[in-house]
Amino acid sequence: MPIVVDIDVMLARRKMSVGELANRVGITPANLAVLKNGRAKAVRFSTLAALCEVLTCQPGDLLRWEAEGVGDAAGADETVGAPGE
Repeated sequence: MPIVVDIDVMLARRKMSVGELANRVGITPANLAVLKNGRAKAVRFSTLAALCEVLTCQPGDLLRWEAEGVGDAAGADETVGAPGE
């Protein structure tokens, strides 16, 4: 999936456990683990806002986009040009 979740990075920076974060955000540790491990299909804005409040960060500190296939040989010979080229 092209969306990468970096909750573990913020947990390490804040020296906080998954259990403590889940408790402070108000979600189960199991649901936080699903989100943290990138297996979630969606996240509620209210949950994202609570994560940001507890971790004192911005949504972009927790979520980032990464192109699929980066580093793969599959698209290595493709060239990028101006539209219409």
